[in-house]
Amino acid sequence: MNDKLELDIPVLLPDLPDAADACLDRLVSTLSKREGVERAHVICLDGNTPAALCIHFDAAKLPLPRLREMVRAAGAEITERYGHAIWQVTGINHERRARTVSDALCALPGVVQASASTSGSVRVEYDRRETTEEEVRAALRKLKVRVGKRVAADEHAGHDHGPGGHGAGEEKHGPGDGHDHSHAEFLGPNTELIFALACGALLGIGYAIERLVAGAPEWLPTACYIAAYFFGGFFTLREAIDNLRMKKFEIDTLMLVAAAGAAALGAWAEGALLLFLFSLGHALEHYAMGRAKKAIEALAKLAPETATVRRGGQTSEIPVEQMVVGDIAIVRPNERLPADGFVIKGTSAINQAPVTGESIPVDKVPVADAAAARAKPDAVDAESRVFAGTINGGGAIEIEVTRRSNESALAKVVKMVSEAETQKSPTQRFTDRFERIFVPAVLVLSVLLLFAWVVVDEPFRDSFYRAMAVLVAASPCALAIATPSAVLSGVARAARGGVLVKGGAPLENLGSLKAIAFDKTGTLTEGRPRITDVVPVDGADEGELLALAVAVEALSDHPLAQAIVKDGRERLNDRAVPTAGDLKSLTGRGVTASVDGETVWIGKAEMFGSEGIPALGQGAQDAIAKLRENGRTTMVVRKGDRDLGAIGLMDTPREAAKTALRRLHEMGVSRMIMISGDHQKVAEAIADEVGIDEAWGDLMPEDKVAAIKKLAGEDKVAMVGDGVNDAPAMASATVGIAMGAAGSDVALETADVALMADDLTHLPFAVGLSRHTRGIIRQNVFVSLGVVVFLVPATILGLGIGPAVAVHEGSTLLVVINALRLLAYRDPVGKTA
Repeated sequence: MNDKLELDIPVLLPDLPDAADACLDRLVSTLSKREGVERAHVICLDGNTPAALCIHFDAAKLPLPRLREMVRAAGAEITERYGHAIWQVTGINHERRARTVSDALCALPGVVQASASTSGSVRVEYDRRETTEEEVRAALRKLKVRVGKRVAADEHAGHDHGPGGHGAGEEKHGPGDGHDHSHAEFLGPNTELIFALACGALLGIGYAIERLVAGAPEWLPTACYIAAYFFGGFFTLREAIDNLRMKKFEIDTLMLVAAAGAAALGAWAEGALLLFLFSLGHALEHYAMGRAKKAIEALAKLAPETATVRRGGQTSEIPVEQMVVGDIAIVRPNERLPADGFVIKGTSAINQAPVTGESIPVDKVPVADAAAARAKPDAVDAESRVFAGTINGGGAIEIEVTRRSNESALAKVVKMVSEAETQKSPTQRFTDRFERIFVPAVLVLSVLLLFAWVVVDEPFRDSFYRAMAVLVAASPCALAIATPSAVLSGVARAARGGVLVKGGAPLENLGSLKAIAFDKTGTLTEGRPRITDVVPVDGADEGELLALAVAVEALSDHPLAQAIVKDGRERLNDRAVPTAGDLKSLTGRGVTASVDGETVWIGKAEMFGSEGIPALGQGAQDAIAKLRENGRTTMVVRKGDRDLGAIGLMDTPREAAKTALRRLHEMGVSRMIMISGDHQKVAEAIADEVGIDEAWGDLMPEDKVAAIKKLAGEDKVAMVGDGVNDAPAMASATVGIAMGAAGSDVALETADVALMADDLTHLPFAVGLSRHTRGIIRQNVFVSLGVVVFLVPATILGLGIGPAVAVHEGSTLLVVINALRLLAYRDPVGKTA
């Protein structure tokens, strides 16, 4: 017999940053190989329990106590062996620098995974048997990267980026300001630009003395050029040295070789011009990229630094970091909310655009039952739930805090957006592979051109000069920054519009979709079904039927169960409800419980007549058939061996669904499918109402996964759901999209794209932005490669180093500025600001 055990992952692996970490894969792999374990996999449960490890095992071979002991021992062993660290750093100022740091860390003995991003974060997983955290930090210091305070995965969002500002001992200019260079401190954040301008000034002075000042010492212009070399090559040399230590030839190295070659030929002016233009281009590139990073940094500054809190009858103002779950925060009119929570007093309209992208303020009212809201904060209705960073309207309100400042929806968004750069898009992976081949090829070509004087009747000086010019012309600077700049701008713009996109891959893939699958409940419908029909059978009483249903479903969190409880109590008036217990869930089919010593079943008609449950009588079957013909979702109620009847429910289609689906059709999404666990006729009724192409009903959770895998095998497909119950199906899609993610930790963690608002109209905005981003990326790659294709033959045929580097750096700035256009992207119908 196959038994099943579910264990919370944070208990097994307390240091795990997230469910995508390699340590979780190791644990699953280790357990899957043990005798008696038939399968081990990760599942998502609900908002309070983000992820769990599910183990299917044979109890005859592996008793449950032994399995628990084995799982905990395996988790402890992995936790003890593998360490994780996330730091906020300064000194990673562009994409090539981030790549150098990542490669250097990965090359260290014992480092399993490492990633660095230009947004100022470094993440490392290491084997404690081979290295230590201090050795990794020492390696970063050697790379001239200043390491800030180490933070845990769940604190990362609130550190540096999050409310409350900077930790002790860290830079006052954050990683989003575009000037996060550890080597840029001695003259302030603009040191690199100052050095570039100093190089240009010395170059101009030297040229003026050489050409215009008669009788000036011959050494004076050369001295100016040498000084220009120092200022122009300072930052480039440091980067090149780091690369050479790793036996890598990057663009910075090529530029230095070309400048050194010009100096060797006595062409000091041209070498200084090359370094001036290159350093100026880099400084301006970093400044422009800083514009995109500031869009991310602006998110972090949305939450206030202090909050007015009532504790023990006393009101005081405290830093938001000191707020704890259960605190009562007082929010005055027009103030920003300091934390996530729910309203307990007062009414107001709150501008949620900073977090969810909703353009119209949302009315908020106090919760009906504060104790129930406190027990299940993720189940609080949207009309009472509030988020940190949103703006209060004209009414004073009091909220009860449900998340600390570093755990708020806003903090998680800032963390995920700032880390999105490390997830490379398909185009970026292509350009990285291209560069690894192209740069050595350029070096080989330049070496060959050094010997052109052997074939062509020209001085060695001319051949050497031409080889240096080709080095400059062929350096793929623009190509290296073409995709990262567009991805960074696109991700930042999406976040400002209430859409969280986790990296370049989903951002690109979303724009190439031809098929989208939608879960029905809560996505195309409101997710708040109402009882429409109560049909007793075989002489049963309607009151008895409803009372039993309310008693049992009150123990369940399922949306249909909540609807039965809410509407059922209203229909029962003051009638007594029996006490139910021993609830068991039959996934995707229904529930069973015990009432007055008898077993009660409530669920789909298909639940009956299988797995030992007696089949329905004719009366119940007729009632179910009639309700389904009218497009109702149905639940059968049975007590003992007696069918009591059926309950018909109907969910209301979302008002925005029809408009959103029409816009997606207009944007070229040719196929849209609704997948549902409801009966086929119910699914078809909803599909007709919202205007969707296909409706697939009668699907169990595993059937939904199979359906998505089938669609993904035919073409790229997105799956849109709530990110909780739909997580397995979303994981099988090309892009998983969760709605209403601001209120769900699970949705934020599991989705590739998260619509922060519970509003489907944000989906066309996300698809449109993705398509615009893909267009920008294609333009940038075309310009980058086009300039190389033009300059290489031109320099071989005699174009000088000066014009070549001017065109080269101009193309780099052009692709960055082109990418920044994404920050100004407007939703075609103006729905998303």
